[in-house]
Amino acid sequence: MRVHDILIVGAGLAGMRAAVAAAPGLDVAIISKVHPVRSHSVAAQGGINAAIHPNDSWEAHAFDTAKGSGYLGDQDAIEVMCQEGPADILELERLGAIFSRNGQGQIAQRPFGGAGYPRTCYAADRTGHSLLHVMYEQLMKKGVFVYEEWYVLSLIVEDKVCKGVIAMDVLRGELHAIGAKAVIFATGGYGRVYSSSTNAVINTGDGMSMAYRAGAPLMDMEFVQFHPTTLRETGILITEGARGEGGYLLNTLGERFMNRYDPQRMELATRDFVSRCEQQEVDEGRGVDGCVLLDLRHLGKKKILERLPQIRELAISFVGVDPIESPVPVRPGAHYSMGGIRTNAWCETELAGFYAAGECACVSVHGANRLGGNSLLETIVFGRRAGVRASEHVRRVKTVEIASAPFLAEQKKVERLLKRKNGERIGPLREELGAAMTEHLGIFRARERMEKALQKIQEVRQRYENIHLEDRGKIFNTELINALELGSLIDLAETIVVGAINREESRGSHYRKDFPQRNDAGWLRHTLAYCTESGPHLEYAPVKITRFPPTQ
Repeated sequence: MRVHDILIVGAGLAGMRAAVAAAPGLDVAIISKVHPVRSHSVAAQGGINAAIHPNDSWEAHAFDTAKGSGYLGDQDAIEVMCQEGPADILELERLGAIFSRNGQGQIAQRPFGGAGYPRTCYAADRTGHSLLHVMYEQLMKKGVFVYEEWYVLSLIVEDKVCKGVIAMDVLRGELHAIGAKAVIFATGGYGRVYSSSTNAVINTGDGMSMAYRAGAPLMDMEFVQFHPTTLRETGILITEGARGEGGYLLNTLGERFMNRYDPQRMELATRDFVSRCEQQEVDEGRGVDGCVLLDLRHLGKKKILERLPQIRELAISFVGVDPIESPVPVRPGAHYSMGGIRTNAWCETELAGFYAAGECACVSVHGANRLGGNSLLETIVFGRRAGVRASEHVRRVKTVEIASAPFLAEQKKVERLLKRKNGERIGPLREELGAAMTEHLGIFRARERMEKALQKIQEVRQRYENIHLEDRGKIFNTELINALELGSLIDLAETIVVGAINREESRGSHYRKDFPQRNDAGWLRHTLAYCTESGPHLEYAPVKITRFPPTQ
């Protein structure tokens, strides 16, 4: 059995930042189902928030974040992120991150939605790409061991103590028990629970599902962010930086329609609000083939080529539109999971020795709606904190001993899948699940539609028990991986829907037509979902309010 001091699952920004923080003097390893620089953090475009300008303050950043969260964000964690963020940005710069610069040679910052100050630092429209490669350099420098293209099937937990994971070497098809004094999950989001998403195909919520099955609660899963600007059919993201640089949203009449909904903030209102406004325009017949139009022409060729080069390339490649010359058709698309594995501000979960950071975690700094630019900051701040706290923990743990039962259980599960000769196919089940979530758990929600989604999810779960694979080989069996991922998506879809049905109010990204008002008296609380044989068991927990009492 392989054993490490700290095992980090996921090699995106949160995972690599945790590894770099924990590495000195310890045996630290990362396990990832793709090569580290193919992690989804590489796709982040617009920027990373921090109050680094003298005219800005971390308190202002914290207020914007708390307000943008629908006051569901825990303000102790929000304060940590906003206070520690500026130093982390400057650390990234010292490590070699190539940020865009203003005329004075300082890190350039652009305005983002819901922010009272332009505090989003950026590297053109490839910020995630820049930061991820910088962190990978540090990973190599620290000598962190990487299990590349390994798929984790489950956590090893004994008496509420995490002792490692069961993982598959995808290249060889062999299962291994990997022991660790501490395990950090940085496995990203679950965007692929929807049929169309800005997320990479790897974003199937495996880490959240594994933690859920192991006994750690998932928090606030009903809150799913829809990004206002994605390309139709592909779901490819068009960064909020396009609107931060001054882009307009137009309807089929050529109207800059956000003037009717929020004349002060216009296109830079919060993402949940802009997405609802866009959908309303489409639903009322003022859309353009199911979309609205993002107009960048007035920015000029020079500015677009300098600050939004990737956006131009994506628009040309996938919709045949050059934004220098014509508006780009966009629509809201599933983008980000505010919910996740419940942690405190030091990324600790309810299982000893088990930590979570980044999008798979719910710390909770985003509450009911995330501000653009805060997700990358969360990965860096809380990835570092997870690494620090895990390294403190392992120095108190002497040895790791693991029983054989967890390994044997996973081995039998895989063998059953490979031996079954007939049954359901994975593809149709995944398509039906995604279609149900897209149709019934979108921007506008209502009980009747969500109950239809729940019925479909439960049906898919029953049929999933009888899936079979065409590929029954061991070597690089991606069909087997897809089957295991589908199990994760079913788990998470159920927690999303059950939490959403129970929350009888509208807050942030969760907008119910049958309960259109925010209800602080009844629902200013977190939803906790615990795994049981009969489905999610819901409990509720108070929101931590420190300095910003909820206001409308």
